Amino acid sequence: MAKTSPIWASPRNRRSFLKGTTVGTVAALSSLPAPAIAQSKFRWKMVTCWPKNFPGLGTGAQRIADRIAAMSDRQLEVKLFAAGELVPAFEVFDAVREGTAECGHDAPYYWIAKNRSAPFFCTVPGGLTPQEQMGWIYHGGGQQLWDELYAPFGLRAWMAGLNGMQFIGWFRNEINSLDDVRGLKIRMAGLHAEVFNRLGATAVNLPGGEIMAALQSGVIDAAEWGGPWMDVAFGFYKVAKYCYGPGVHEPAAAPSLVVNLEAYQSLPKHLQSIVRHAADAEVGYLLGEFTAFNGIGLQSLLNEHDVNVRTLPKDVLRRWFEVSADVVSETAQDGDINRRIYDSWSKFRKEALALAPYAEYGFMAHRSV
Repeated sequence: MAKTSPIWASPRNRRSFLKGTTVGTVAALSSLPAPAIAQSKFRWKMVTCWPKNFPGLGTGAQRIADRIAAMSDRQLEVKLFAAGELVPAFEVFDAVREGTAECGHDAPYYWIAKNRSAPFFCTVPGGLTPQEQMGWIYHGGGQQLWDELYAPFGLRAWMAGLNGMQFIGWFRNEINSLDDVRGLKIRMAGLHAEVFNRLGATAVNLPGGEIMAALQSGVIDAAEWGGPWMDVAFGFYKVAKYCYGPGVHEPAAAPSLVVNLEAYQSLPKHLQSIVRHAADAEVGYLLGEFTAFNGIGLQSLLNEHDVNVRTLPKDVLRRWFEVSADVVSETAQDGDINRRIYDSWSKFRKEALALAPYAEYGFMAHRSV
């Protein structure tokens, strides 16, 4: 078999990308009066939930930092700290809230202990597809509800990527029915961890950098992380030979750029706009990147690592969606903002389901060649 470049290698030169995506903004800023450009420089720290330079998530966070510097002509520079370099992965939310760092790159479903509705702004089990998630956040009222939810914490956040459909996980043993799920210890986070618990498994929340060691040592029997691209990079195939999809647990995982609201509001208006648009630019770029490299990664798992890649049994999928509906709807009981988030999201989801047979779902269901 012909050798190929590592699948985590970027297909495009970062400098070329930044030049292409920022030229319009830089040109617009160059038209500002000279005193506006000569304002004070700002230095921010970004903390992340990801290992350093990890494909997709780690590199995506760095692209955002680089994009902000380029678009602002380095008036605002952002230094990235990977998980554990400044704060642990699961302390990103508090680090930004407390001002230890001005911004962070995270997955909002990690902050379920802060508010059970936070996962809606990343992904929830049985939820929205990537396109639908963008539709709800950008045009269905999701962003306004997110702003309201985070305001008491002194934070604001925006989508800063889309990972696309994930795989549900890696298992040491074959899954043939719900009986094979019961008793398993699986790495999983967010509302989908509660779904697995109700199916009889035990969910264990671990940051990405600790998953492989836990799987190797037997602390966990199975692990959910991402899709083929990221999972090949972690080497899960060395320990578990059964990989199952589709990722009904997180169909549209969307990392976010979260900022300290006071630090953000202290920026000049044009820099505030750059921060938001740097996050926006990563949404489509990362989704395309994951789509491309997950395809390559799948072939690597099948042809180079002899992994059994399978679809979850129908009874597991059916029960998963039933339990997911209960877990997601229960968040509405936590308060007024929670109810309004659930109602908005639920209305959008119903409309998306009605459209699906005549759109991508209908096309893909009949695409055979």
